[in-house]
Formats: sequence, structure tokens, C-alpha cells
Amino acid sequence: MEENNLVQWNSDMMLEITLSEPDDFLKVRETLTRIGVASRRDNTLYQSCHILHKQGRYFIVHFKELFLLDGKKSNLETTDMERRNTIATLLADWGLLAIVNKEVARECAPMRQIKIISFKDKSEWTLQPKYNIGNS
Repeated sequence: MEENNLVQWNSDMMLEITLSEPDDFLKVRETLTRIGVASRRDNTLYQSCHILHKQGRYFIVHFKELFLLDGKKSNLETTDMERRNTIATLLADWGLLAIVNKEVARECAPMRQIKIISFKDKSEWTLQPKYNIGNS
């Protein structure tokens, strides 16, 4: 397994997206609650990414990026960014959003690193965000 490298992060590295229609914000937000890293032991899914609306622009951000935006410590690693890119690319493939600068999302994680829970199965899982937007 390759060693994870901490990312020297800045807000220019955030992945900007566009939505086709305003309703898509809620669809993307709900879908992201069902994508992340799973603990099979207790059927818990830890949400990897969130949709962020800031100054009229939209971004798909890894929860560790949100900590950094808040000025908190975070161990954001290359694999976290790759996971974010894979998730955003999936959402784009599903027609939920468009990635503004595809070059930023080029490095992706393998699908085996990401668990997607179908809407119908979500009641069987504990969906656990690692960050709550709007809560301090």
C-alpha cells in the first residue's frame, strides 16, 4: 500500500461544480449522505463528501477540506482528494452535476475504496457525517 501524503491544501484546490437546476442541490446533498467509507462491522457509512454553496458557487468537498476551511487541524491526504474526485465524477456521470475544471478531478481513487448505499437500503445503515455544515 502506498504511503498517504498530506496535502498542502488551499481553497483553490476545491472542486467547483455546476448544477443543472436549483433542485439538484438537495438531490446531490441526499446522495452524498449515502456515499463514503463503510464499517461492515456495525453497518455504518461515514460520509466522505459534502456539497458546499458559497458565494453563488457550488463545490464538492471532502469533509477534511471543510475542517481546513474552518481553520481547524486536518490530516487531508492525497487519497482523500482522490476519493472526492471519484465521488464527484460519479455524480457527474449520473447527471446530477457538472465539474467545472475536470483537470482538478483527474486523479481518482479506485471504486473499491468507496461504498455507495442504494436509497432503498439506506434504512439498514447508520449514515454518519464526519462534519455538519452549519453547526459550529
